[in-house]
Amino acid sequence: MSVTMLVPYKGENQLAGYMQQVDSYPMLSAEEEFELAVRYREQNDLEAAHKLVTSYLRYVASIAKEYQGYYGIKFMDLVQEGSVGLMQAVKRFDPHKGFRLATYAMWWIKASIQEFVLHHWSLVKIGTTAAQRKLFFNLRKSKDTLERLDATQAEEMGQRFGVSGEAVLEMDARLSGPDDSLNRCLVEGGEEIQNMLADSAPNQEMRLLASESERLQQQMIKQALSFLSEREQMIVRARIMCAEPVTLEVLGERLGVSRERIRQLETRALKKLRAFFEADGASLEDLMPA
Repeated sequence: MSVTMLVPYKGENQLAGYMQQVDSYPMLSAEEEFELAVRYREQNDLEAAHKLVTSYLRYVASIAKEYQGYYGIKFMDLVQEGSVGLMQAVKRFDPHKGFRLATYAMWWIKASIQEFVLHHWSLVKIGTTAAQRKLFFNLRKSKDTLERLDATQAEEMGQRFGVSGEAVLEMDARLSGPDDSLNRCLVEGGEEIQNMLADSAPNQEMRLLASESERLQQQMIKQALSFLSEREQMIVRARIMCAEPVTLEVLGERLGVSRERIRQLETRALKKLRAFFEADGASLEDLMPA
């Protein structure tokens, strides 16, 4: 399998040709997917792997669309990177664990696209800590209802994401550049990108898979938390899973321990969670709520 094979079209009609190709690939039932995944995993059947990949290219396009227009990157470049993530997911997927490929592939597709976006934006000047990465990919979502981001709002967002208000304003300035609009026509007099993507939106089966993916994601988080002590669970829920994280000082007062002790317990708990998720090729940051 190669990305070139999956995204073969060049020039101004690349997107049109690609979306037409994607729509021609059949979706797989759970039974078909399981059989193909077993054939690839146990017999290295490349034809089976190809069918798995092509059946989920719609999913790649759907996820890539979430990043389109925000970072000044061409849609097909996002699709290309997402396809790399999808192929990695197929290579590592274990059908006997009870998850659909959609659930597993989501983490790989997003991770591949996000790594590409971060590289494109050269975030060395801003930083690449987990908190700054989280801010980068959630700032647009967080300010959807705001006409303008002022210093006070920047401070509030900074507290939520664990960075300074100044870092929020700097990130906002970088993200406020001209967008590669979804309404740009492919060619003069041609169909608009937004309309083409709308026509190729996930069908009912794809929406059901996305719903299943979310359900299994929550199930996996619940299972991971069960490996933590009651105190560690409380800290993770308050510090990582809460929309407005509780400070170390406040948690220390609640539990009757020092701020430093809370930090140590949090570090230990996150280490356990990362080990649990990474065993399945998933990412703690991708699974936890933003």
